[in-house]
Amino acid sequence: MALRAFLRPSLISPTTQRLVRAQAYTHIFRPAMSSNAFSVVATQDAPSAIGPYAQAIKAGGFVFASGCIPLVPSTMQVVEGGIEQQTAQALANLKAVVTASGSDVNKIVKTTVFMKDMNDFVAMNKVYAEFFGEHKPARSAVEVARLPKDVLVEIEFVALAN
Repeated sequence: MALRAFLRPSLISPTTQRLVRAQAYTHIFRPAMSSNAFSVVATQDAPSAIGPYAQAIKAGGFVFASGCIPLVPSTMQVVEGGIEQQTAQALANLKAVVTASGSDVNKIVKTTVFMKDMNDFVAMNKVYAEFFGEHKPARSAVEVARLPKDVLVEIEFVALAN
């Protein structure tokens, strides 16, 4: 409920039945729901969200990241180059988010890779394998019709917290 509530701009408080802003809701009720508490992960070392979502959420012993696209954090522009450069930048952004959460790349348990063209799979996979090394999280790779800002790749992850 709290996670769903955070993603909405406003909602009805379950205790007061009044319309409240999502930030107020999480601030007011978070201490009372310690086992269900969550926190927002935000870092300037990764691109800021380009929509109404968090870079990641820590909840229930996990870190759930939004999709990381290959934007250069300082410029918010798509990195120049093809699939290799875009995959490397998306993974650098992923690393910044997981590090900001207090976790580590080696604690990532699942990734989902969204690709504009599955013909780029081998090239993406090479960069991905170099990034993760011996650590091999579970992964799905999916071809999609289009990605935000017309990038070639987007990567989301779930990691163990701390």
